[in-house]
Order: sequence, then structure tokens, then C-alpha cells
Amino acid sequence: MKLLIVGLGSMGKRRARLAKGMDASIQISGVDTTESRRAEAEGLGIPAYASIGEAVAAEKFDAALVCTAPITHAGVISELLDAGLPVFTELNLVSDGYEENMKKAKEKGLPLFLSSTMLYRGETRYIKHQVEAFDKPVNYIYHIGQYLPDWHPWENYKNFFVGDKRTGGVREIFGIDLPWLLDTFGPVKSLHVEKDKISQLEVDYPDSYFVTLRHENGVKGMLAVDVVSPKAVRNFECFGEGLHLFWEGNPKSLYTFDHDKGEKLPVNTYESFEHDSRYSDNIVENAYVDELANFFAVLKGTEQPRYSFEKDLETIRLIEAIEEA
Repeated sequence: MKLLIVGLGSMGKRRARLAKGMDASIQISGVDTTESRRAEAEGLGIPAYASIGEAVAAEKFDAALVCTAPITHAGVISELLDAGLPVFTELNLVSDGYEENMKKAKEKGLPLFLSSTMLYRGETRYIKHQVEAFDKPVNYIYHIGQYLPDWHPWENYKNFFVGDKRTGGVREIFGIDLPWLLDTFGPVKSLHVEKDKISQLEVDYPDSYFVTLRHENGVKGMLAVDVVSPKAVRNFECFGEGLHLFWEGNPKSLYTFDHDKGEKLPVNTYESFEHDSRYSDNIVENAYVDELANFFAVLKGTEQPRYSFEKDLETIRLIEAIEEA
């Protein structure tokens, strides 16, 4: 297989590393408009081009991965589809070009695959299965926060997409976590929002949200989302009469409460897991690998994608409703 990775920043390099780890025979080339990133990629043995046009003129690819800033995705995806390539794209955060690109992909018979990495986490899948099996009313409380300057310690937060209001840090958290919450608890019928700015961060959007969601099936959820927490945190708790689950965001912190024993019991959903030390402990590589594996299986016609542009349109509409509330 020959892959073209468009965008050779941190995520592009991660996808290249993981793809090669899955199958050493995979050939990878890249595209980036930044000369220093192209030079770095060349040093890693990845042929790099300044444009998609230059890359597809020089080589024949089986698929492409879009790892650029979200605001650029629509145009990049369109160009890749025009080149006849199946597309895997990272989180979009905005719905620019959705209808046009979905139509184009369908007309050309090309897979259009959208990342939603939390759907591939062993912990979120366990939580969903437990809630479905319980089949009684539940509520949940979920705090997700991380200090914005720590997201990419190697660069200023104002110099990458989280500094842009349309793709800001809080919006990205919603974009990451709402898909698995909607998958687990169902569509939302009403919401209440409290938001403000409590930090000195140089961003033009609220840095702290409290959101109450009422799902169509009656489940109530309370989300606290921020980009000011000094320690990266993902604290989730789901409870109902006879079910109590706890998760602190990493593979070692998933627990269920045993009422008879009166104690929390650990739940292990991984035989082993890989963690990149540059990121907080609630980011593990396994889900990124499983997501790529799903994409490769979609290319072979043996699996369906777990997420889609159609589902993401609903997620983005919910994010916009939260921001406008």
C-alpha cells in the first residue's frame, strides 16, 4: 500500500509512524507547504512534496490521510477526491464543504473516512456496552480539561489551530468527546450552558464551559470542559441504581463499583497499551492504531467505518448549539 499524508506536523508524523508500525511494507510520502517540515520528513525517509498536485504527478497512491489544520480540510479533501484517492481525515471541527465532498465521494465511489479516535478506546467501548446491558436510567458527570499552552509544548498555542475561534481548544474537546457520548447515550433533545473566560489566555473564545445535556432517552449528562486546568484531566462518572462506573481517562483508571463488596474494582480493557511521553497520560496510541486498521479494512471492503461525515454533521450542530446558547 502507498499512502500520501497531507500535513507533516505532529499528527501527520504520528500517523506515518503508526502506519509503518502496523505494516512495514506500507510506503509513505508526504505533502507540506513548510520547507522545514518537508526537510524533517525527508530525514525520516519520507519523500515530501510542496503540493498535492506535485505529489500525485510524481507517484501513484492508494489512499491519502489529511493531517492539516481543520480549517483547511475541506479544500484538501476536495483536491484529493479529484485526484481519485480515498480519504482519511482528522477531526474537522467545522462543516465547511461537507455536502459537496460527501456528494463528490459518492459520485466517484471513493471512501471518505472521518477520524473519531475516542470511539476506538477500549474504555469508552466498555462504558457503552455496560450502559446498554444495564438498560435502566443513568446519569453521567464528565470533566475534560487541559491547559492550552501544554497542548503542543513545542510551539505557541497562538500559532496552531486551537488559537482560531472557529477551531479553538474548547471546540476541539467537544469535537473529540461528544461523538462517543452521543454513541453511548443517544441524541440530545435539550441543553443548558454556562460559559465564561477565567484565564489570561490570549484567545477570543470562552475558556470554560458547564453544559447540561438531556438525551432523548432521558439520560442527563453534565459536562465541564475547559482549557485552563493545570493538570490534564478526563474524569468521567456514570451512575444509576445498580450501576456505577468511574474513569480518569487512562487505561489504568477504569473502575466499576461492586455493591456487595463495597469497593471499586479495576477493569482492564487492554492487554497492553502504548503511550507517547510528549502527551498527557490520557492519550494512548492503541486507539489511533485501531482507527487506521478500520480505515485499511474499509479500503479492502471488509469493514464499515465507525464514524461518518453524516454523524459528524450532527455533532457539529450540537457544538454550535452549545456555543450559541
